[in-house]
Amino acid sequence: MEAEGVIKFALQYRLAQPVAQNELQELNAWRSRLWQLRLIGQDPQRYSGYGFGNVSMRCGPRDSAPGRRAFLISGTQTGALPELDEHHYTLVESYDASANRVIAQGPVKPSSESLTHGILYDQDTRIQAVLHVHSPDIWQAAGALGLRVTDATVTYGTPAMAAEVQRLFGETDVFRQQVFSMGGHEDGIVAFGQTVAAAGETLLATLARAQAAHR
Repeated sequence: MEAEGVIKFALQYRLAQPVAQNELQELNAWRSRLWQLRLIGQDPQRYSGYGFGNVSMRCGPRDSAPGRRAFLISGTQTGALPELDEHHYTLVESYDASANRVIAQGPVKPSSESLTHGILYDQDTRIQAVLHVHSPDIWQAAGALGLRVTDATVTYGTPAMAAEVQRLFGETDVFRQQVFSMGGHEDGIVAFGQTVAAAGETLLATLARAQAAHR
């Protein structure tokens, strides 16, 4: 199986001071909740032992141009940590799927899923938060739940995944559903919303439906 959590894009990264912790309060609270539910974490028995799951939220003007919709995102390989603080988040300033490039600054390198988060923010200015988790329950029940699914041949963190996200928004009702499954990324699920809480509530509601479907 492909290694989880490996950065695949060209990263231009500059070490910088963290943002104030109070700016991350809601995002970090939801991240902790998802860790407690084992939707984010690290397990030697899963995904070759790599950490999994990441969260982000928009910052800066809503009307920024696509590719420059800055966002704060949890750092690469932070999944094992039960609690994060401001030193575990970094700022993605810009991103370019066609060039497979991400530009970021902060106390830690950004998640390997940063390019996917950026492309999601490009789809609609109302999207202000993205939660990427790993849920076998939801992933296996995606068809039964009617979830939109990216092409199973497309792996995470690549320009091809960015193109798949764009396809879902162009051809399906994924914006209404606010959640989709990553067909080529084992157990990968993405929820998004106008707030962190909205994305989190969508995710938990989908998990409840998936667990009921498995009974």
